Amino acid sequence: MRTAILLLLLLAIAAIPGSLVPQRSSDPNGVTQYFADNPDVAPILDSLKLFDVYSSPWFSAVYILLFISLIGCIIPRTKHHFDAMRARPPRTPARLSRLTDHREETYADTDVDTALAEARTILSKSGYRVEDYDQRGVRSLSAERGYLRETGNLVFHASLVGVLVAVGIGGGFGYAGQRVVVEGQSFVNSAIDYDSINPGRFFDEESLSPYALSLDALDVTYETSNIAAYGQPIDFTAHVTTTTPDGNSTAQQIKVNSPLRFQGTDVFLLGNGYAPTITVRDPDGSVVFTDSVPFLPQDANLTSIGVVKVPDGLAKQVGLVGFFYPTAQPLGDGAFTSNYPDLVLPILSLNVYTGDLGIDDGVPRSVYTLATDDMTQIAGRDADVAAIQLQPGETAQLPDGLGSIEFGNANPDAASGDYSGSVPRFASLDIHSDPSQLWVLLFAVLVVAGLLTSLMVPRRRVWVAVHSVEPAGADGATSGGVRVEYAGLARGEDPRLGEAIESLAYRHGTALGVERL
Repeated sequence: MRTAILLLLLLAIAAIPGSLVPQRSSDPNGVTQYFADNPDVAPILDSLKLFDVYSSPWFSAVYILLFISLIGCIIPRTKHHFDAMRARPPRTPARLSRLTDHREETYADTDVDTALAEARTILSKSGYRVEDYDQRGVRSLSAERGYLRETGNLVFHASLVGVLVAVGIGGGFGYAGQRVVVEGQSFVNSAIDYDSINPGRFFDEESLSPYALSLDALDVTYETSNIAAYGQPIDFTAHVTTTTPDGNSTAQQIKVNSPLRFQGTDVFLLGNGYAPTITVRDPDGSVVFTDSVPFLPQDANLTSIGVVKVPDGLAKQVGLVGFFYPTAQPLGDGAFTSNYPDLVLPILSLNVYTGDLGIDDGVPRSVYTLATDDMTQIAGRDADVAAIQLQPGETAQLPDGLGSIEFGNANPDAASGDYSGSVPRFASLDIHSDPSQLWVLLFAVLVVAGLLTSLMVPRRRVWVAVHSVEPAGADGATSGGVRVEYAGLARGEDPRLGEAIESLAYRHGTALGVERL
């Protein structure tokens, strides 16, 4: 048991690095950013598997040793407990008066057999296993209860092993994937349609549940009554439609901390933002790029940054770094900020670059970043041409006659303030599949039940010794009776043992219905 406790402490210590540095399993973009910010330290940490703590050999070693130790603890204790349940309660001590919880009563007009029979009935109804003993001419009862305490303890430890096994199996056969879905767009539950996916070691792509999920709308409610919290989000609701291969479609909702459970997967709503609709045309007016591009929020008011890459269709490869302000407020240096997260006065500002986008050399590139080292800025702060600024429905010419760019729809309903057609929202979804969820829940319930049982059920031994009292006087004028000793011994902490002995003596005397001497 000491070994198991030591390994459990070591496991907790080994898990600390997982909260200090980003993990590939849950935050692959954070790992990439850590390498960019710490190019000297990151390779060292990577060699120590600190970006994959929970699948590292040293963490797995502690995990497996704890598993083995718990099994080594449970098996002999189970055998011992089984033998104890089959064994007779222990013999009555010769001197019960030496026990701390002891009481003695003398009753008239009764005999030893009657006293023992009543005591046996009371103890049996109280859940004690009772055994008769006759030692040195003194008849007694030895009773024991509380075996459920050790049973609960064993259930607790066995369920911990069950949790470890279930989590291991679930991690091996399950997966976690992330997907950004824009309003009006759909996502298909296939490996190639995820933005990123972290499969378990034994995961099979063929096991993915076939279904499609469409984001119909993302509703966000903001605080407008409390000035101190003005603009703080109150509620997020993603309205989605799920479609199975047989064509059955169902409208459903996803909320924060209220995931959608569908086809063996849990779909969580992790984040949201804006995806401005941007259209790029060549000098002849032909569309070379059009899409609703997710912009990543940078603050609570959803000032957001996004990247648009146009590799083909124009005279040069073009990259645009955009800044989106849902409710734009000008600053003194000509820049903007957003002072409210909803679409009140949306403005899109774009810096334009030309040159090699770096997407033709076979090296994976993030869609949220633009490598500008080998590119020339032709519009923006470091160029002769100011950054392009657009409101929904507006169009501007790209520098050097490259073409034009349009933000959103040509005729937004600006009078009503409805810019949703030009600036749809996106939802960041996290999709989990864990085939061992129900088993983990079952074992977790058993862990709690076993722990509560082991803490709340007292383990007690109780003895009742009955001594015969001879009649007083030579002529037998005073009838005989019995002297009864009650004593108890706790197996562990039991602050109510004394109260239990007092209660036993009172109930026994009441059942006998005779006078106490």
